[in-house]
Amino acid sequence: MLTLFHPATGQVQLAGVTRCPNAVLHPWLKQELTTILAPLPPPATSPAATRTQWERWQVGLTRRFTLPKLLPPLRLLLVLDNLAGHKTPDFVLWLVSRGIMPLYTPLGASWLNMAETIQGILAWRALSGQHPQSTDEMVEWFAAVARHWNQAPTPFEWGGKRAARRQRGRQRRHMLGRSGACSRRSVRRTKLEKWPQSCQVTH
Repeated sequence: MLTLFHPATGQVQLAGVTRCPNAVLHPWLKQELTTILAPLPPPATSPAATRTQWERWQVGLTRRFTLPKLLPPLRLLLVLDNLAGHKTPDFVLWLVSRGIMPLYTPLGASWLNMAETIQGILAWRALSGQHPQSTDEMVEWFAAVARHWNQAPTPFEWGGKRAARRQRGRQRRHMLGRSGACSRRSVRRTKLEKWPQSCQVTH
């Protein structure tokens, strides 16, 4: 599944394919991004303010790509997996020229990309209890479940109610020493034995 997900609205663009090299992914991604940007009015900012916005999103990155001298207004943040194909000069320059800032998840941390989450949800909905007879059938199911999702999309956010419940649960636990285990109620502690007073000896 080629997947482009907008967390703030929950809208997803999805295409089922039988193979996914960069020659397939990048043209599809460019087409979808162009469609997304078309209705967005470019922000009116000065060149200095524009460069500050771009540089702000490079703060803290271990590897930064060189920003061109002339930058368009920043219009979109694009989170991608940390793959070499997503960092080719042609692809990065195409993104930057259209006001798109590519941001890459750390190695081994694809779970930080919410598109991975929506892929799992839609794949489960499309294939649960089904027995597809061909890849074309699977592609149709993926497209259908994406259309159904977009009729009433669910926005994603970091934290939210689930994180608040986990935080309350942690507050109700009592941490124990050594192993890092915890208990749901406090463990009764015995009083410390009274040690004899210390003595000092001189020679």
